[in-house]
Amino acid sequence: MINADRPHLWKDDISKSVDLFNAWFMKFAPRAYRDTRISTTEAVSVGLAQTSDLRDLTPKMLRANPGILPVLRMCTCPPLARDRLVGLAYVGKALIGSLEDGKLPARMPATELDRNLARVTAIIVRMLDADVFPWLGDKSRPTEEERHRAATIVADRLCGAVSDPIIRNAQERRQLARIGGHLEKLGYERATHPSGHPLTAMAPGTYDFRMNVVAGAKRKVNIPIDVVIQPKRLRPTKVPILIEAKSAGDFTNVNKRRKEEAAKMAQLRDTFGPSVEFVLFLCGYFDSGYLGYEAAEGIDWIWEHRIADFGKLGL
Repeated sequence: MINADRPHLWKDDISKSVDLFNAWFMKFAPRAYRDTRISTTEAVSVGLAQTSDLRDLTPKMLRANPGILPVLRMCTCPPLARDRLVGLAYVGKALIGSLEDGKLPARMPATELDRNLARVTAIIVRMLDADVFPWLGDKSRPTEEERHRAATIVADRLCGAVSDPIIRNAQERRQLARIGGHLEKLGYERATHPSGHPLTAMAPGTYDFRMNVVAGAKRKVNIPIDVVIQPKRLRPTKVPILIEAKSAGDFTNVNKRRKEEAAKMAQLRDTFGPSVEFVLFLCGYFDSGYLGYEAAEGIDWIWEHRIADFGKLGL
């Protein structure tokens, strides 16, 4: 074991892990948020153009541009959550979900679809935020300054609604880059493993990101694995090392989701045997309760603040 059997070190490691995440968050999270806000503002500006600055909110427009619905929900006062719009418009949750994915429901008859789209647009029109879109009150054309200000406000609302995923995605990219950089210092090369080829056929001394691994005894499922590493010296089973990168900004959510890793481990063992190496790469808020649970399930981990522990995997 690397860290799972060293509980006397957990307290100090937890503190260092929290410090590392907090330092990253204070330095890089604002930039990640700002970058997303800039691109989102551009998307909102496109949405305003598609709706003639919100003066053409009709079922026909929504049918032609279903993916604009998340923007429209943030144009109301107050901004509408997806489920709130479902309730106010008396439409199905599946319909709103399809629109938000940029699609029209495939099986809904055209007349029923138009009726539902009319309900949705009627709610949006009724609740548009007059303070953000002052030109709607006097039916004038907005100035470029008014349009940009409105787009920025709506973009802020959109980013606020998805701020956690923005931070999580930025942190995930950083963690994978850190692992990749460390592996390449050890002489490993990133190489795409052909889809459909056995995992055991992965070339020695290579690694790749975000691979789907087919696992499970009775029911086969695709398990997404963040990093797959085939050691230079093949193991007897030829099964690569499987790494899951995890970060957390608080202690609550990790304990809600800790059973997911245990389920993955069980499926991987059913397929590749008890010696399969499924290791977590941790940064952030992981308390002793979480660590103890994972250790009891036979899952080990490497702390990002001690990335040299990758050497203990025999790389």
